[in-house]
Amino acid sequence: MAHITSLGAGIFSYLDFYSGTVADTVDTAAEYAGLFVSGNSSDIDRLPSVREFPSIGTPANIVNVPVYGQSTSSQVQGQADAPSLEVTVNYIPSDMVDFHNLVGTQGAFRFMMCDEATALAASLDTGTTPLAYGNTEFYFKGKIEAILVNPQLTDANTATITLSTQSDFFGPATLP
Repeated sequence: MAHITSLGAGIFSYLDFYSGTVADTVDTAAEYAGLFVSGNSSDIDRLPSVREFPSIGTPANIVNVPVYGQSTSSQVQGQADAPSLEVTVNYIPSDMVDFHNLVGTQGAFRFMMCDEATALAASLDTGTTPLAYGNTEFYFKGKIEAILVNPQLTDANTATITLSTQSDFFGPATLP
């Protein structure tokens, strides 16, 4: 399979959580992909009704350093801080029971963007359905830290799900 090759909206984007055991030695995109493709499908939960995704990836950490005798400071790269990620979902309580039970659980996350909805359905199979569309994925180890429900009087009820990152981001990768 190949990466996405054209510009388009992210309407076929999903965030999956693998709640099974993730060994400390898992440290490549291929090893993370193996958890989702050949892992136990009962350990994989797809976040339903996502309304808004955060930016995914390692943020820059630029430090301004004053230099004596110069009118502007210099910039150097420091160590990037791991971002906390907030995902907003349309909140339907019956769809979120599993995620409420996973608060505080460490696992692996897969952020997936696809060209077609059929590729996403195949991505939850156990690797038996070949993907026929472009896909690009990012993986990281993290925790679901909090779920805050936002009742609305004039719009759909939403929830903000806060994720912490426990590893580097791996990707962009693509399913084979």
